[in-house]
Amino acid sequence: MKKLLNLLTLLLTVNLLILTCGPITQVQADVQTPASDHYLQKIKAKGTIVMGTSPNFPPYEFISHDHSQIVGLDIAVAQKIAHDMGVKLVIKTMDFNSLLMALEAGKLDMVIAGMSKTAKRAENVDFSNVYFNGGMDLVIRASDQHQIKDYHSLAGKTIGSQTGSIQYNMIRDQAKKSKLTGMDKSTSLILALQTHKLDAVALDQPTAEAFAKKVGGLVAIKSGFDMGQTPGMAVAFPKGAQSLVNSANQSIAEIQAHNLINNKYLPQAKKYFATGNSPQSRAAANSMWTYRDFFAKGFEYTLIISAVSIILGVVLGLILALMRLSHNKFFHIIAVSYIEFVRGTPLMAQVLFIYFGLGFLVDLPTLLSGIIAISLNAAAYIAEVIRSGINSIPIGQSEAAYSLGMSAHTTMRFVILPQALKNIWPALGNQLISLVKDSSLASVIGVSELIYQSRIIQADTFRGMMPLVVVMFLYFAVTFSISKVMQQYEQKMAH
Repeated sequence: MKKLLNLLTLLLTVNLLILTCGPITQVQADVQTPASDHYLQKIKAKGTIVMGTSPNFPPYEFISHDHSQIVGLDIAVAQKIAHDMGVKLVIKTMDFNSLLMALEAGKLDMVIAGMSKTAKRAENVDFSNVYFNGGMDLVIRASDQHQIKDYHSLAGKTIGSQTGSIQYNMIRDQAKKSKLTGMDKSTSLILALQTHKLDAVALDQPTAEAFAKKVGGLVAIKSGFDMGQTPGMAVAFPKGAQSLVNSANQSIAEIQAHNLINNKYLPQAKKYFATGNSPQSRAAANSMWTYRDFFAKGFEYTLIISAVSIILGVVLGLILALMRLSHNKFFHIIAVSYIEFVRGTPLMAQVLFIYFGLGFLVDLPTLLSGIIAISLNAAAYIAEVIRSGINSIPIGQSEAAYSLGMSAHTTMRFVILPQALKNIWPALGNQLISLVKDSSLASVIGVSELIYQSRIIQADTFRGMMPLVVVMFLYFAVTFSISKVMQQYEQKMAH
């Protein structure tokens, strides 16, 4: 009797819990938006949602054949999400590895870039539901079809994959007899395959098929990997932006209910990517003259970065040199600390820090961030060049000036610096030339300078060398001009 009473009490308790809390599955499925989450409100208030992507991953995102816009499956998904929110879609492009950093820094509202929904990434961002799972293929040279059937045939050979991707991890874990090479862009992998640097490239299935159709001499085959429970592709949002996640999930649910990806988005993307695929049209489209606007835009940005950074670098360098030579210990310590720190850290890390690190405090545009980082870096090196020139002037020059009643300021301005400038001129010229070349590192945050534009052209034409040759000649034109100007002034100073 007592056991029966206990059993009835337990059943009654369970029923009360179910009635009070509702079905357990429903509690897990519905994620409530916290009261402090104003992300969706802010997006609707400004009327735009900024999407980050890396347009070198067809058919998900790539440059259109007329070079006018970024298109692809992911762009269609993003447009659907933006439309359902009632806002306009704005697309920002940058390196794939920089996308999540930009999202965390508040530079982007969401990232859609064929990005897999992994547990490690989910520690720092919030993901939507999966909108697509593309599988995995190998891209090989057509001449190797009789030798390579799947990844088992690649023992002792080299397989390439995008660094940090699901494919990269699978090759590492399953193809232990093969050599694994990682690169940051799928287009770089395809170029390496064409030039026999790689024997196969592991890619998402639609991407592999798109490259095989677009690029002559390549075919896509089944990879043979055990896919297991591979994560699909999802939209990344800032941590805590549950309102945006919920809104995107509603759009994704509608996309899946009507099977829009397989029926509309993916076929359109594949068709658009294959446009102009005849040998004649490819030859015309892949001419470097066709991309003159890309080179012109990159050249313009390179000149802007170089010119502004040279002016700021020289001015700041002079100030730092004088601070380091100052008898004021406070100024001296600041200058020494700054110069040693900047010279002891990579410029790329400084560019990323200025754009993403300071992005938490100030919303700096990519171009301005690149100029600031390169100017601050150049100032440290120019400061040492100027300091060495000042120290090369004999102490007797200062003593003679003081004996004539000149102040320290007047002596430095009219006696020391003019002589020091003559001594440092060749080294200063070399530093300015290096600054122009260093401007290429601004491409990592999406500044459309020459290197950035060359990568877009490589992705569109699959010609690895010609875009780089054009870029090298353009850089040479700038640096050679600077060198000749510096030589002219050096000759004048010599007389």
